[in-house]
Amino acid sequence: MLKNFLLVGLGGAAGSMLRYAFAVWLKHVSFPLATFLVNIIGSFIIGIVFAYALRNESFDLNWRTFLAAGLCGGFTTFSAFSLESLQLLQQQRIGLFFLYVVGSILLGLAAVWLGYSLMK
Repeated sequence: MLKNFLLVGLGGAAGSMLRYAFAVWLKHVSFPLATFLVNIIGSFIIGIVFAYALRNESFDLNWRTFLAAGLCGGFTTFSAFSLESLQLLQQQRIGLFFLYVVGSILLGLAAVWLGYSLMK
């Protein structure tokens, strides 16, 4: 059990650092592009991991834990998505709000499906 916590922690730390790198890299963009991209990319990656694990029984549980719960969990962020959505509403940027919310959900679902389908 302790090993799983450490794997999630290490993966989460790596994912969080990657998410922060995206935020720094895209800080000049007015649309919350960094969070948008990490949520789509993370959804794609977790779809790949899930499909690969289903297809390959020998896929090590340690790697699944590290990649799915750790890396993807630390990389993607729903809390930042929610806050940024609220901020767009508060700024009365209604069009961007709908684009961000609907685009994140639909593209996130499509990315999970695509990642899963490619690995199936």
